[in-house]
Amino acid sequence: MPHTPLRVALVSDTHNLVRPELLAFVQGCDAIIHAGDICDPDVLDQLGRVAPLSAVSGNNDRGAWADALPVQTVVDIGGVAIVVVHELPDLRGDPASQGVGVVVSGHSHKPVQEARNGVLYVNPGSAGPRRFKLPVTAAMLTIGNGGALQVEHTRLIE
Repeated sequence: MPHTPLRVALVSDTHNLVRPELLAFVQGCDAIIHAGDICDPDVLDQLGRVAPLSAVSGNNDRGAWADALPVQTVVDIGGVAIVVVHELPDLRGDPASQGVGVVVSGHSHKPVQEARNGVLYVNPGSAGPRRFKLPVTAAMLTIGNGGALQVEHTRLIE
């Protein structure tokens, strides 16, 4: 029996800023993944009230709360293994040979989506303070029947 597609909000680099536009974006999603540079645990509290939340620490995350977060984690959502890491150079293992469907990272503040060796690599961009002339974005990963994956980046502000 076909199931309803799962919607997973991908967020990174909030840098202690939870915009109302981000909260509106994540409403109704099935899960939220934060790829680091959170900067304040209140960000996690706010997002965690919306949907189940997975997060990793970023290079700007400091303190006991940040030390409790992993540098890399694997989340299984709808039968799809999703690896989360803040900086791609910190990625451990070979996602393609480990059956990983998606790698989510942050750090660069640049929205990216590309397939490599059958693995979808996604950087949702930065949902926090604008940096340089880069857009303020997040992404929605939709997991459909049979593990079909679709990613859509959304500009949170113009």
